[in-house]
Amino acid sequence: MPESTLFEDKYDKIVDLARRRGFFWPSYEIYGGVAGFYDLGPLGTMLKVNIVNLWREYFVLKHQDFVTEIETPVIAPEVLFRASGHLDHFTDPIVECLECGRKYRADHLVEELAGLKAEGSDVEELDSIIRERGLRCPQCGGDLSEVRTFNLLFRTTIGPYSSDVGYLRPEAAQGMFSAFKRAFVAMRERLPLGIAQIGRVARNEISPRQGMVRLREFTIMEVEFFHDPEGEDPPWDRFSGKLRLLPAEARLRGEEKPVEIGVVEAIDEGIIKNKWLGYWMCVSREFVRELGIEYGETYFEEKLPHERAHYSAQTFDQVVRISRWGWIEVSGHAYRTDYDLRRHMELSGQDMTVFKPFKEPRIVEVERVVADKSVLGRVLGPSMAPFLEALKRMSPDEVKRALEGPGETVTIAGFEVPKSAVRVVKEREKVSGTRFVPHVAEPSFGAERLVLAVLDKAYTEDEGRVVLRIPRRVAPVKVAVFPLLEKEELVRVAREVYMKLMSLGLTVVYDESGSIGRRYARADEIGVPYAVTVDFQTLSDNTVTIRDRDTKQQIRVSLGELHRRLLELLGLAAATALSP
Repeated sequence: MPESTLFEDKYDKIVDLARRRGFFWPSYEIYGGVAGFYDLGPLGTMLKVNIVNLWREYFVLKHQDFVTEIETPVIAPEVLFRASGHLDHFTDPIVECLECGRKYRADHLVEELAGLKAEGSDVEELDSIIRERGLRCPQCGGDLSEVRTFNLLFRTTIGPYSSDVGYLRPEAAQGMFSAFKRAFVAMRERLPLGIAQIGRVARNEISPRQGMVRLREFTIMEVEFFHDPEGEDPPWDRFSGKLRLLPAEARLRGEEKPVEIGVVEAIDEGIIKNKWLGYWMCVSREFVRELGIEYGETYFEEKLPHERAHYSAQTFDQVVRISRWGWIEVSGHAYRTDYDLRRHMELSGQDMTVFKPFKEPRIVEVERVVADKSVLGRVLGPSMAPFLEALKRMSPDEVKRALEGPGETVTIAGFEVPKSAVRVVKEREKVSGTRFVPHVAEPSFGAERLVLAVLDKAYTEDEGRVVLRIPRRVAPVKVAVFPLLEKEELVRVAREVYMKLMSLGLTVVYDESGSIGRRYARADEIGVPYAVTVDFQTLSDNTVTIRDRDTKQQIRVSLGELHRRLLELLGLAAATALSP
């Protein structure tokens, strides 16, 4: 059977299992469903929570000396997205059938019907391809409209006034950028500073496809890492090593195979433009490995210039191969430079710079804006105060350009004042440091894609039975408890064990229905790593068996040691070492 067919069969089996056992299913099924929306069932929710907590461990807790976590609203005012560039740039190309009215994402349609790589192509290029190749609606064969752009932001209003426009955030980043100075002060004004956030985002996709891969609403896990690009090196003793990379230059040459290279070497050679970008890629490599995705099953593909977001100087997508859909992006790593903070400075008028001390004070020549308040007071009266505030926000160069015009008066910041009242002078002064706008490296993950990737890698069949080999740390249910038979004395002890393990914080299922083999199979199918069985020997010596899902081997332990041994087997002992 061809490999592609095997992948498709596996994907169909995963989707069937997910619906049947409660991992995920399409939302609003009773009304026919809505494309791009999925529910997570009981097991899917627990799996996602465990993935999120593991992400928090790697990206926040292991870096809590310079990474903190905040939470910002899902809805933001329009001005935030005007500053960020999303109103102008967060778009996809759309084309409409003139016969049936069906709408398509134009680059995807070109890729499907013409077999051409079209991501990042502009509307003119896509329109030209559609006309030259005579592409038509795949549903009804009708003619297609001209290609145009479609903004992916979900629009809403804030409060009862239609003029108060807001949008659902498409990323968590902008809330962190707008709150940067607050977080910076709260963290005692130290760089580097990572601000992490986990939360819901929404993207009004034109034609969502690929099931859980492309959603209109999902959970994002992001770090905006603020740093001095000329500052200290990352802590390579924590995370470093080799990365599998497919650089943009290699892609342009037609190469498809990633190369393996040490992260520091890649930075030194300019393959990775920012050292902190490379560092977080190393963290991501280890994080996804703990999700059951081996080193050779993932790599980082650099986006070409026309594929990058408007804010990015360099972006790598971390891709993983899954059934049916092939290589999919599970995380994006963008070097956002100082773009976002500078844009928010421009539109808000707020200072987003930080102070960088020199090792030794320096005597420097500086330009300073000087205002003659006695003249301004006579000319502007009560308007002098807002004029002076506006003048503070202007650089000396901006003021000099304004003063270059003819005449004795000049308009500065919307106020007409005498030229003689405003001057730019040069002074020598001792300075102890300088101010700069921090640069940002951003690792960003979608939680739902990771749920699908984990299930895909975990799905196996053993003698016709499904075994989900979900890594123990993220398995939704950690332990199953069974009485060997439905005998009253065995059931009583088994339920006591079940309740005790629950009270100690483990996720546990109890099952006494059917043969012990069928119960093992049901637990294996939902990825339970260990099964505890109470048998007749338990009644005489207070011991039970622990069965391993993957090896099927069993060990016997006393009830008094059961919780500790399970924690050791699950890799949770260290995390609970201080527990009473």
